[in-house]
Amino acid sequence: MAWTVTYDLDEFRAAAGDFLGARPARHTTLLTVVSSLVAGGSGRYGDQPPVYGWWTGQGSVEGAFLCTPPYPPLLSPLPDEAAGALARTLAGNGERQITGVNAGRETAETFATAWTGLTGAMSSVEQNHRLYRLGTLTPPDPAPPGRPRTATAADRDLLVTWYEGFARETQALMADVAVQVDDKLSHDGITLWELDGRPVACAGISRTVAGMARVALVYTPPELRGRGYAGAATAAVSRAARAAGVREVLLFTDLDNPTSNALYQRLGYRPLEDHLLVSFTSAERTVPEQGHPS
Repeated sequence: MAWTVTYDLDEFRAAAGDFLGARPARHTTLLTVVSSLVAGGSGRYGDQPPVYGWWTGQGSVEGAFLCTPPYPPLLSPLPDEAAGALARTLAGNGERQITGVNAGRETAETFATAWTGLTGAMSSVEQNHRLYRLGTLTPPDPAPPGRPRTATAADRDLLVTWYEGFARETQALMADVAVQVDDKLSHDGITLWELDGRPVACAGISRTVAGMARVALVYTPPELRGRGYAGAATAAVSRAARAAGVREVLLFTDLDNPTSNALYQRLGYRPLEDHLLVSFTSAERTVPEQGHPS
């Protein structure tokens, strides 16, 4: 049993692709980041090259990770042995600064315990997320006034402004926001809710991978909130995904935001599992709060 680490995305996909695709809901973030890297190249999230790895258990792949600096590593669910071994592998890589970990709760806690024991770093939970899966879609009733439409290049400047607002409010570390918007626009991945010809909210969705897509970056400007626009946009993008044949429609919420958790459950999303974003700090540096935009 051992980890194989590579900087070659094609090698990683060849080795771990079937493992990731077999459980697309559990591996949603890994799959969507890989999809974005395939579409946008290795510099999609930053200047440093991404690193990838897979854990071989009883003759087959049983775990995977990727890291796109400056973001912390994304881990699939891992056996405790594999999580500890990954911490030792990454701790032995002197050139790579690991700033945290993003994974399901149990795996994140196991990796964090191993990492802090090896390095002397301190850990803190920055974000508690819950992954939801869409069951029966229940659109808002009554629906707010307006209608959905797919965003186009003509909406780019507005969306960049909104995504910047999203990043500030959620304290998420995001790569170039304009790149994020362009990536979503390239696959018709943003739905706007429009009132009298004016966009009032948006909801994004990832590329479809292994029959799975994830709703993300739902945003309403502060002055327009409380009117149901975000829920309507989320319902519209969810309905469109289902109509396009997406089997698993997912989304993450911040567990510290009861409003969004209640909203998505009203729309028909059901809890699947909890994830943690853990940051590591030492006396020499302080790590900012970090999320992943995809």
